[in-house]
Parts: sequence; structure tokens; C-alpha cells
Amino acid sequence: MTDMTGQVVMITGASRGIGACAARAFATAGANVVLLSRSHDALAALAGEIGPAALAVPCEIGRYWEVEAAVAAAVATFGRLDVLINNAGVIDPIVHLADADPDGWGQAIDINLKGVFHGMRAVLPVMLAQGGGTVLTVSSGAAHGPVEGWSSYCASKAGAAMLTRSLDKEYAMSGIRAMGLSPGTVATEMQRVIKASGVNPVSKLEWTDHIPPDWPAEALLWMCGVDADEFIGQEVSLREEDIRRRVGLIE
Repeated sequence: MTDMTGQVVMITGASRGIGACAARAFATAGANVVLLSRSHDALAALAGEIGPAALAVPCEIGRYWEVEAAVAAAVATFGRLDVLINNAGVIDPIVHLADADPDGWGQAIDINLKGVFHGMRAVLPVMLAQGGGTVLTVSSGAAHGPVEGWSSYCASKAGAAMLTRSLDKEYAMSGIRAMGLSPGTVATEMQRVIKASGVNPVSKLEWTDHIPPDWPAEALLWMCGVDADEFIGQEVSLREEDIRRRVGLIE
């Protein structure tokens, strides 16, 4: 396990799924965790479970000033900020383009794309002043190919993947480690929404086809260590057996 003792990790979408598993994994590894989510009650419950090493910050990541305030709260509480995990994301609306509600479509962009930018923009001044930091963004195969009914998700994930590459291009020499993680399909609430839609082949998958959310959580922890340095500026695919083996998920 990567030792995160003394480090401070901010996780968006932390109240459930990959985000909650990541919060537990990083706290177990010794980090202080700053948990961001719109789900106030679930967020407070998770912070209470983790204890003094956790700070719950209700936050709408589509609003920059809220993310900026969350970063300020993290630094005020723990004195620094070493890692940002851009995990928050929504799959809705699952709809064909001609039937898409423009406002609903735009809300997905606000969370999946603008939310990633807001996180990066808010943490950069802190990380640069400290001499470096790590920014990990949960990506998707949908970032690289269209999926029926997922135009907002595919477009926003593609944009977020380019943000990771842009961050690396501009700040790698300043000590910023930017990477993406493409986990494949994960057994979270998002998959239940996809299943209910019945729109494309992903909705036909069985629950047992999906990996557990603690797998990408462990991968994110591994990506904070030096063993992942060769992937800086790139996207790590958890579909690859070699990556799963290096993370310690399989033998």
C-alpha cells in the first residue's frame, strides 16, 4: 500500500461509490481526506466513520466559488493539499440527441467537465506554492468513443481527458503529476441507472460483469506513488491485467 502519511487528499463525489471507497482507502493509508459531495447526510456519515482525519465539505462542483471555498477549508484545517481526485460524475441524461433537454444536457457538462476544471483551477495555486501535487481524474472508455444515448457523458469525459493532458503540458515541469484513470464498468449506482435505461449494450451487462468500486479506489492510491510515475500525463486503464497486477488486485 502507498504510504500517504501526512498528506491531504481532496475527493469529489465522495459520498458513495468510487469516491467513498477512495476516502476509506486513503484514510487507511494515513492521509487526511477532504470529502466533497452534494449529498450532505451521506457525506457527514462517511466523515463520521473515518473520524478526525476526514473533513466533510458539502459542495456543488459546478460552481467554482464553492470549490474554491472547499480548497480554502482544506488548507485551513489540515495546512496543505497534496492530491485532488476528480471523481464526481453523472451519466444522465441518457437520451438521443434530438430528444435531449438543453438544460439537462448542460448540467452534465457542468459536473463532468466544468467540475474537473474547477477542481484543477482551485488547487493549482496551493500545489504550485508547495512545489507540486497530484491531480487524478476518473475517466472512462466513453472519453474515446461514442456510446448511444450518452452524448453529454461522452463529450464531457472527452473534455476532461483533454484537461488532464493540458494540465500535464503546462505544469509537469512545476511538479504537478496529472493522470487519468479509466476503470471500466464499476458496480456503482451509475450502473443501475444505465441498466434501467436499456438504451445501449452497456445496459445489457450483468451486475457480475462490473468490477467492485474498491478496485479503482486502490488504483487511485497506487497512482499517488512513484511506481505510477511512468504514466504521468497519460490515462491508466484498469481493464489491463498488468495494471491490475501492479495495483495488487490480482496475482
